[in-house]
Amino acid sequence: MSSSISELRREVWRANRGLADADLVVLAFGNASGVDRSAGVMAIKPSGVDCRSVEAAELVVVDLASGQVVEGDLRPSSDASTHLELYRSFRSIGGVVHTHSPHATAWAQAQRPIPCLGTTHADYLRGPVPVTRHLSDDEIAGDYERNTGMVIIERYGLGDVNAEEMPAVLIAGHGAFAWGRTPSAAVEMAIALEQLARIATYQVALGSLPEIPTALIDRHFSRKHGPHAYYGQRVGATLDAGDGHEK
Repeated sequence: MSSSISELRREVWRANRGLADADLVVLAFGNASGVDRSAGVMAIKPSGVDCRSVEAAELVVVDLASGQVVEGDLRPSSDASTHLELYRSFRSIGGVVHTHSPHATAWAQAQRPIPCLGTTHADYLRGPVPVTRHLSDDEIAGDYERNTGMVIIERYGLGDVNAEEMPAVLIAGHGAFAWGRTPSAAVEMAIALEQLARIATYQVALGSLPEIPTALIDRHFSRKHGPHAYYGQRVGATLDAGDGHEK
């Protein structure tokens, strides 16, 4: 096993444990994967194994192009084909997670996008979290997991969202997928998604769902993710005690 594949296994192992530690999964209800594009492989949790108990050595490595197992004695997650389709279509991502976390799944089962109701949401996602259509009977009867990936890609192909500004999606009647540049970033996104879904659920209970202005969404998203982002720290940055801005 190459050192890069060993490191990928460790990253994906930590991501699966991270999902469990954040209480986003119970039993085997979810999975995390990561990709090494230079090696052309994906590592993913084996099917039916608890995220909390999985070991790095148990992770399954599959070929990114063919989906064939190249390392590992166990069967890969049944969702492996969905992960592969996302990696093939969204070339900038390096980690994908799937959860059935309660609040996000409730919105998925209700087939309702999670609206952008406040700046907490806009800090992570540039607009409402989209929801896919239901798979057709033929898609369910056929290559179901691959087709799940394809309906995600189809939803993003409509032109109103893109994978970098909206790294999370709800599968109608199913659950949530989230992604990022690394497996750990994908876990962070899944944590944020569940919190945003929880807040939105509480706001529904208050009987009001006014979305915030687009200008406010753009400002909050851009200050953290845009080309001129200034949220967080940079090496060598200092703070002016008088106004709190980086210099």
